[in-house]
Amino acid sequence: ATCAHGCKYGECMGPNKCKCFPGFTGKTCNQDVNECGLKPRPCEHRCMNTHGSYKCYCLNGYMLMPDGTCTSSRTCDMVNCQYGCEEVKGQVQCLCPSGGLQLGPNGRTCIDIDECSTGKAVCSYNRRCVNTFGSFYCKCQQGYELKYTSSRYSCADVNECVTNTHRCNLHAECLNTQGSFQCKCKQGYRGSGFDCA
Repeated sequence: ATCAHGCKYGECMGPNKCKCFPGFTGKTCNQDVNECGLKPRPCEHRCMNTHGSYKCYCLNGYMLMPDGTCTSSRTCDMVNCQYGCEEVKGQVQCLCPSGGLQLGPNGRTCIDIDECSTGKAVCSYNRRCVNTFGSFYCKCQQGYELKYTSSRYSCADVNECVTNTHRCNLHAECLNTQGSFQCKCKQGYRGSGFDCA
């Protein structure tokens, strides 16, 4: 079985046929399924879509049950949690719907963890970390673009000389470099390459 375009979050099952892992869809299994938009809805009250999955949380005064339903809880109501709560051995604890969120100093609201600045996020050498609320993603460094080659996604150098995205002078030559480019004035001209006289 060979899949010319690959299966990003799935397995190649036959000629250009991908079997996606749960939570992903598309011809190459590269799209996240928004479970929150499915019918029947997976959560009784509120739903937060995550990469490849989803999280349920309840309205104030309700407690999240393992099946995604919410049950009335007078103790939760008293605590006034932002994303619902759970009772553990008689103790009421507020919840955050994602691992990229943590309880704030008041113990009721959730604040974002910046995985990029704390070093929790690991991106490969030619990618940079971009923080999002409750998560993060790895983006190609400037001068690189996401390409699918040899059955995998990687960041490939953008040849600014070919794509014509350089700012070289009309009387200069464009020279591509890894992640960037250089400009060199043509013979008979002098300057930085961006200005040639």
